Amino acid sequence: MKNKALLSGLCVIFALSIIKINAQQMSENIKAPLAKIIPTVLEKHGDTRVDNYFWLNKRENPEVIDYLNHENSYYEAMTADTKGFQKELYEEMKSRIKEDDESVPYLYNGYYYITRFETGKDYPIYSRKKGSLTAAEEILFNCNDLAKGHSYFQLGGLSVSPDNKFASFGVDIVGRRIYAIQIKNLETGEILSDKIENTTGSSVWANDNKTIFYTKQDEVTLRSDKVFKHKLNTNSDQDVLVFFEKDDTFNVSVGKEKSKKYIVIGSGSTLTTEYRILNSDTPDAEFKVFQPRVRGLEYSISHFGDSFYILTNKDKATNFKLMKTPESATAKANWVDVIAHRDDVLLEDIEIFRNYLVVEERSNGLNHIRIMPWSGEGEYYLPFGSETYNAYTTTNVDFDTDILRYSYQSLATPSSVIDFNMKTKEKEVKKEQQVLGGKFDKNNYTEERVWATATDGTKVPISMVYKKGLKKDANNPVLLYAYGSYGVTMDTYFSSTRLSILDRGFVFAIAHIRGGEDLGRQWYEDGKLLKKKNTFTDFIDCSKYLIQEKYTSPEHLYAEGGSAGGLLMGAVVNMAPELYHGVIAQVPFVDVITTMLDDTIPLTTGEYDEWGNPNEKKYYKYMLSYSPYDNVKAQKYPNMYVSTGLHDSQVQYWEPAKWVAKLRTLKTNDTTLYLNTNMDAGHGGASGRFEALKELAKEYSFLLDLEKIKN
Repeated sequence: MKNKALLSGLCVIFALSIIKINAQQMSENIKAPLAKIIPTVLEKHGDTRVDNYFWLNKRENPEVIDYLNHENSYYEAMTADTKGFQKELYEEMKSRIKEDDESVPYLYNGYYYITRFETGKDYPIYSRKKGSLTAAEEILFNCNDLAKGHSYFQLGGLSVSPDNKFASFGVDIVGRRIYAIQIKNLETGEILSDKIENTTGSSVWANDNKTIFYTKQDEVTLRSDKVFKHKLNTNSDQDVLVFFEKDDTFNVSVGKEKSKKYIVIGSGSTLTTEYRILNSDTPDAEFKVFQPRVRGLEYSISHFGDSFYILTNKDKATNFKLMKTPESATAKANWVDVIAHRDDVLLEDIEIFRNYLVVEERSNGLNHIRIMPWSGEGEYYLPFGSETYNAYTTTNVDFDTDILRYSYQSLATPSSVIDFNMKTKEKEVKKEQQVLGGKFDKNNYTEERVWATATDGTKVPISMVYKKGLKKDANNPVLLYAYGSYGVTMDTYFSSTRLSILDRGFVFAIAHIRGGEDLGRQWYEDGKLLKKKNTFTDFIDCSKYLIQEKYTSPEHLYAEGGSAGGLLMGAVVNMAPELYHGVIAQVPFVDVITTMLDDTIPLTTGEYDEWGNPNEKKYYKYMLSYSPYDNVKAQKYPNMYVSTGLHDSQVQYWEPAKWVAKLRTLKTNDTTLYLNTNMDAGHGGASGRFEALKELAKEYSFLLDLEKIKN
């Protein structure tokens, strides 16, 4: 029997070896796709560029679809021998997730609201319970039912009327973030005939329970530029335009103050904001401008009592300050300081309660939560002991409470939702993220923050996590991640899926490069417009630091970034390709010049304050000097995995498609180059929680395959 079993096992091993050899021979015989070259001459400011792949921007062209499908087929064929490993990674990541999970309930207007998932289901279920958590569950929306028949589904902008009888909601079934708003009668379950197309999905109720305000998009650029008023049980053709934003560098939004007294229209660009307010009891009255826009003046407003509190950069407050004004006199001449500007502390946000003002601050790259009683006595900070943590206020919709709800996590500590009594200073952990499987112990990992020195002498922080016992012998695989644009702070965060690479020996690191607000507002200012290259050189210098300190070496260093972080990836592989063994670029913004010159592309005009307007020669020349697509050249490039979505409205699919096509013709080595296009999704990728894991499994298998780690 033993010999028979041994013979059977040998047969299996032999069969698997044959399959592997065949897969290898197949991959060697498969030719990489080469896109057709059709030169298009582009001229600006006396400069001529020839774009050989401009034709790929025709989404409806069958040849374009054929090319994208060919690239997908090439990826599938070349990675055929990793399919089993991808499935193993997928099942492993899925096994750590509590499938029948639910959010911590929050009380709003007499109901506890809960979002939950069921085992094996991709989409959330939104529900509520009246008055008590022991009350019967009322299901508002089961997105698993609503998603049937759609390859992509997203519900957004859920808003319940003040009388709790109706809910407005938006649905996107394509992935381009274009929502149709509908209204549900929560008492009968009926979906009303009201249907509003081409919106952002966001809407807000007036206090009369029959009027909603919503934002609509330009059909070509997808810029949110209009606010309409809709009456219940009427055709959307009758909706009234209450505000149109003429400046194509601005986007609009509409919301409601926590006090419920005011409906607020926000209009903003990268550098400038403006608000309009309307008493929620009088939806047919006119909106009043809070403070007319002034170029460079940013502010946000929060209502409390007979006053508004204003977070603003007024008076050259680079890191922002808090001011106050009577609700009857809102112009900036009436604003007075509440919290003065500080050079070393960024004021990020505030939360207002009846008895407390809660302030979210950032200093030395770390966030802090400050509790300030309105009485003026006994203010304090919540204590946090790590250097790689992330703490922030979460759902605090109740105004008349002493309980602050906040979240805490770190690179090795699962996320917790905590209710903190601001009066007694007692805290209750309402929920800690569960990591299933019985193998996870946060004490098995080391968290570390180090500082790299940039080319100009600036110190740039890097946050890292890895398994204990790491040896600095230059042989550790490191995945270095960054974003570095729009002032987005790249906070440290826990990820149960990340354990699949940490437990296989990877170090995960976040480079807090300029272009974000990680070290304050000036950190952002020093990584945009004509200083944008600081973002790229910071990342390169962080990479060199990790190599110099022997955390890793160029043979084991990997880089990852998405969207504007994909631009970062495109820039660094042109500037310093020798530093990286592999690069993951998700939905990368790489064709900077051509995109920013085309004001019909969604979101372009609103980006001028971030990147510059290339219609001005100085910005054109500077952008041209780093635009990844324009700077691809004949040189060696790292192994690369590039992903995109056919319906992406933020970074059009043709940017990565053109980039990969150009790389294929110019790179001088035989490293791996994949373009994987999700033909059913947009900027955020797959909509289902498990489908998203499959996309992540592709990325992880790409890295682990390069490291020859097969299990």
